[in-house]
Amino acid sequence: MTTVRTGTLLGWVRDVNGAGTVHVEDVYDTDIDDLWAAVTVPARLAGWLGAVDGDLQVGGEFSASFRSAWEGRGRVDVCEVPTRLVVTLEPGAADSTEVEARLVVEGHRTRLIVEERRLPGDDAPDYGAGWQAHLEDLRAHLAGGVAGPWRERWQQLISSYRPDVP
Repeated sequence: MTTVRTGTLLGWVRDVNGAGTVHVEDVYDTDIDDLWAAVTVPARLAGWLGAVDGDLQVGGEFSASFRSAWEGRGRVDVCEVPTRLVVTLEPGAADSTEVEARLVVEGHRTRLIVEERRLPGDDAPDYGAGWQAHLEDLRAHLAGGVAGPWRERWQQLISSYRPDVP
């Protein structure tokens, strides 16, 4: 297991039954309702993650184009407002993954925990760096700023998640 800590952000990558799992979490200076909106409302998602369009109800399918250059389809599997969201990316495909977002109130702040599961094991560290870059962009978005250059940040982070990369 590889663990990365940057300020309040914690990330790790591990193997679970032969597939990679990425876990990234951070605490934000906002209430749970604002953070929930930032991770579920398309106009807010566009400010830090990317474009999302479609049926965002449980069982509904959507299309997405993330700042990380990932594009594809997704399906909403679980939506427990305002604490838990589970989506499947590329449902029905051999390389489908599951992304879970959990929100936890911590005083006047809110913790966001994101896990992506069923990743190809060799690629999981790349996803870890990617999710960390996304959560850093979320922090900027919540502070009224703009997302930074995603690819550049990913390249800076990848060696933390993949120690064999210089």
